[in-house]
Amino acid sequence: MTGTRDYDVIVIGAGAVGENVADRARQGGLSTVIVEAELVGGECSYWACMPSKTLLRSGALLRAAKKVGGTREAVTGELDVEAVLKRRDYMTSDWKDDGQVEWLDGAGIDLVRGWAVITAPREVTVTADDGTKTVLRAKHAVAVCTGSASLLPDIPGLRESEPWSSREATSVQRVPVSLAILGGGVVGVEMATAYAGLGTEVHLIARGGLLGADEPFAGELVGRSLERLGAHLHLGVSPTSVERTDDDRFRLELSDGTTVETDEFLVATGRLPRTGGLGLDAFGLEDGAWLRVDDSMRVLGDDGAPVDGGWLYGVGDVNHRALLTHQGKYQARAAGDAIAARARGAEVSLEPWGAFVATADHQAVPQVTFTDPEVASVGLTAAAAEKAGYRIRVVDYPIGRVSGASVVADDYEGTARMVVDEERQVVLGATFVGQDVGELLHSATVAVVGEVPLSRLWHAVPSYPTLSEVWLRLLEAYGRPAE
Repeated sequence: MTGTRDYDVIVIGAGAVGENVADRARQGGLSTVIVEAELVGGECSYWACMPSKTLLRSGALLRAAKKVGGTREAVTGELDVEAVLKRRDYMTSDWKDDGQVEWLDGAGIDLVRGWAVITAPREVTVTADDGTKTVLRAKHAVAVCTGSASLLPDIPGLRESEPWSSREATSVQRVPVSLAILGGGVVGVEMATAYAGLGTEVHLIARGGLLGADEPFAGELVGRSLERLGAHLHLGVSPTSVERTDDDRFRLELSDGTTVETDEFLVATGRLPRTGGLGLDAFGLEDGAWLRVDDSMRVLGDDGAPVDGGWLYGVGDVNHRALLTHQGKYQARAAGDAIAARARGAEVSLEPWGAFVATADHQAVPQVTFTDPEVASVGLTAAAAEKAGYRIRVVDYPIGRVSGASVVADDYEGTARMVVDEERQVVLGATFVGQDVGELLHSATVAVVGEVPLSRLWHAVPSYPTLSEVWLRLLEAYGRPAE
């Protein structure tokens, strides 16, 4: 049986990004429906941000307590792994989406469950699990917000061995005795930190160093910490083959001739767009490829023009601009508002920093990696700034010398870096590595996005004694610029 429904906007994917596109369009006065084949709330709520950070939090707090005199002496036990997993289950609502569906209802957004295919311009056909088809027609826009999935590299025996993706790693019900992790990026180091804290023997394998997209000192400090947690680092090597043993374990042969055997194996080497099978090839787009978009998230063709007149949007991971939940939600707000404005016949400017564009995606992306120590960064690294042609000056400062750091932890270890555009005397990027630095990041983000002159930043007085005092020390190390 096939039914047909008409809306102003159709959103494919009910993760955090899709929810925000739908909500902004609905607030703009448009009727909106969202299509989801799995759980409303998406990857972040059930398999990524929330469960991963929950798994990390308990261990981080325990280690933090042991770094302060008084609490160090009071801590007599180790983590209660069962309690950690139970808290993770609570944070994911036991993988039930009732609460998220209730939110959609309250926001006035319709939900159709099933697999979506764009079958004509502004038309989406949804097939439910029972085979029932529903045809949805949009007056104004269709937004693809289907996210990304784990990438499996081409290694002999890897696919056949059925390793974990990040989904299995964050939803595990029994913590393995040993775990190999392939990949030195954010997912790899966070899961290495989490599982080492839970008592698992961890082997982290990375072809290069750790956190290669960050400043070099970030990966170095995180690597030293992982080794202190008992993790085994295999850097500069790659698996040449993977196989299951007779006792259902994993055997990895590495390029340096060594062998690693573990109970479980997590592959965290990158992501692929979930754009396959959506029918995008009918509009001149490559099936299963990343979507190229303008700053209002309209999908662009090979000629650089909006596809088929501009009704198709690609928001979040699918456009490969910044694979982060907060950036996807930021894009979603811009896209939803742009869709509503265009529906009213209003002009939508693509000028940077306007109401309908995601300008921050280009050079002002903040990210916190919840390792121990945390890595918080925004904007350009020194290497990226030089590559972009800026004339820069780099200022580093040991966070442990800040008075507030000695309050946070005994023998605090960490580094802060500020990358300055010497022509304009503004901050292009900042990186903080250390305990609790994630909460420092928004001040740096405001400085980068606002292009606040260093001469004005001198008047932003940090509270004493807090970690924020590192801003004063960075500015002092730079030297007061001429007014």
